[in-house]
Amino acid sequence: MGTAAEGETVELRVHGVSGGTAEKILDHPIVVRVAGDRHAGFYRPRPGVGAAGGATAGIAVEAYRWGALTAGAAVRTASMLLLLPFMLSNLAIRLRPASTGRSRLFRVLCRLLAGTLTAAFVLSVIGVTLDLVAWQCVPYDGCRADRPYLSWLGDLPAGPRLALLSLVPLVALRVVWGIGARSARALEGFRPPQPHPEAARAPDRLDVSGFWDDERTPAWLRQIHVAIGAGTLDASLLAGISAPDGVAGRVLFAAAVGLIGCGAALLCLPVPATRRRVRRVLRPLSAATIGLTALSLGYAALARGVQSLPGQLPGYEGAVGALLGAQGVLLVVLALVTMAPRAPGSRSVLAGLGMPVVAAASVTVAGAFAATLVFRVADFLDRGSLPGPIWPDPPGVAPLDPPVAYWWAALAGLSALLIATGAASLTLVISRRRRGRRAARIVERDYPDVTPRAASRREVVRETIARSHVTDELGPILVTFFVMSSVGLATIAFDLIGIGPTQLVARLSRDPAQTTLLTAYVTDGGVWLISLLVIGLMILAFRSYRSAETRRTVAALWDLGDFWPRTVHPFAPPCYAARAVPELAERVSALAARGKVVVSAHSHGSVLAAATILQLPPDVRRRVALLTHGSPLSRLYTRLYPAYLSAQTLCDLGDRLDWRWRNLWRDTDPVGGLIFDHSAACDASGARSVDLRLRDPSSLDIDPMDTVPPPLERHWPYHTQETYQIAVRQLADRIG
Repeated sequence: MGTAAEGETVELRVHGVSGGTAEKILDHPIVVRVAGDRHAGFYRPRPGVGAAGGATAGIAVEAYRWGALTAGAAVRTASMLLLLPFMLSNLAIRLRPASTGRSRLFRVLCRLLAGTLTAAFVLSVIGVTLDLVAWQCVPYDGCRADRPYLSWLGDLPAGPRLALLSLVPLVALRVVWGIGARSARALEGFRPPQPHPEAARAPDRLDVSGFWDDERTPAWLRQIHVAIGAGTLDASLLAGISAPDGVAGRVLFAAAVGLIGCGAALLCLPVPATRRRVRRVLRPLSAATIGLTALSLGYAALARGVQSLPGQLPGYEGAVGALLGAQGVLLVVLALVTMAPRAPGSRSVLAGLGMPVVAAASVTVAGAFAATLVFRVADFLDRGSLPGPIWPDPPGVAPLDPPVAYWWAALAGLSALLIATGAASLTLVISRRRRGRRAARIVERDYPDVTPRAASRREVVRETIARSHVTDELGPILVTFFVMSSVGLATIAFDLIGIGPTQLVARLSRDPAQTTLLTAYVTDGGVWLISLLVIGLMILAFRSYRSAETRRTVAALWDLGDFWPRTVHPFAPPCYAARAVPELAERVSALAARGKVVVSAHSHGSVLAAATILQLPPDVRRRVALLTHGSPLSRLYTRLYPAYLSAQTLCDLGDRLDWRWRNLWRDTDPVGGLIFDHSAACDASGARSVDLRLRDPSSLDIDPMDTVPPPLERHWPYHTQETYQIAVRQLADRIG
């Protein structure tokens, strides 16, 4: 099934994000898989039922459908929403500036920040199980009333009760680990070879063997993050039961803090070069994690005389505040290092601030998840009463008191969201006239003579072109970054000293009664709005489980976020390109051994194609050409990922192909664009022949044989244009 005829020329189509079915890619109703499997496979029209849509005479058409790697399994796609903060932290390092002198420092800062996300996740579960349930609710009869699932916990002493409920954070930690491991099973069997020694010297080059290895680094980081999570649980548990005295408790607490510190230190070290060395280093860490956790649980289970005093679990609020403070410091350092002087001519987004922006977004989303979990459980245990510092507690009900830090985290996240939305709206309004003038010039050039009947159609085209250039307006990201950083940092000091929004306003206001009440309502409203957003994500996850259409929409996020190997957070969804790139390279090599191959890549598929061609050996590349259409390679990726897909990388790609490369683009396309503009870094004459602009629509007037004017194609399709078939034929003829 997977063999090709000797001497056959193949047009291999690679789709973009949310690419749909093989039938859509081939534009043919009857297809058959010729290689691969249900997760990612290669398809052709069934023999004897006609050619694919847009096929060039004498050239066979084949499609590579990889979209099921992210959208194929309902459980995998739905559960990935829970891993959103981890995915954002893993993506942040890829947005770093192209300066290689600080790449190791960038990696260390991002990995430390990712370690705080794991600790924050464990602390949020601790806040529900150990703090709210075991410490603040169970000791009160009113909180246990009519709740048989909690009443039996009241018969246990405080120490054994805390030890028993400590199993829940451990299970939660294992679950997020299992989600990524379960999702990675679709990628098995396509592990890249062991990295070449060159990979240690230039790990950020896409042409280095081993770049797409998504197993060695996550295996190293996974055990470290488990140690950090388990150490966070051990320290929280021991702080709650051994605060007054106890030498053994203090020793174990110091060991738990040391385990966290050891994990942080290991995050700063380079990843060992082989999996054997990874296992050799991590084996003692794993044994220490298991042993210390078992001793901590045993110590708590045997503890007697622990008094559940009113208020929060001892040390818990301080731990949450200290964690948020550490995240704020790391974000500031990351921003300062990013804004340091770089090489001139950098086109990275906002002078390279994309990395701290996305890192701050990961912290904000993690804080929203944690605040929603803690506040909604507290609200449930309070039987609908709002937990807060100024609301009187009903008689006999536990005075549940979530940490002050979560109030600030919810307000900071809401403020950042509102300001970012407002800034984006303002940017659209301000840039509207500029985009309109540019669109008017394009329309005037393409359609100089317009009949009165087509005048309204021309306005539609002008508006479409103006809207398509919204992609180039990235100003709101800068505002978002400063809001996320400034609002978050302004609350660090209040987190550490335990002052909430209402207490702060009461101290600063001349009329504390009115302003405190208003602040309480605003704060509660902010918490509820953040909660509704998180609940909306959960509903979307449920819809992804039930609806294939929603699943494809959600998977489009993972197509963009999980393209890169995991080098920062091991619990992020696995890198689908770790299978797609080696598999595509293997298929192209097999086809090139028998004939010519024209790789036709649409949208994000052009990024996969570029990464694949950079991995091909020279003898294979000589029989390969590249056709991209609707490609964001230069318009977006060279600006977002200058360390990996710079303009020089694209020049190198063209040189390796001997400039057998054509790129089709439209002014109405909001994603795709030119590959090489007039300021390109390439000196080769072949770069000037790569880009081919398509007028869209082809005409404003209605064809005499039609009833409606030609459609606006925008981002899809391209293969229906005659220019597409001409480009395929020319590229095939240029292959030796």
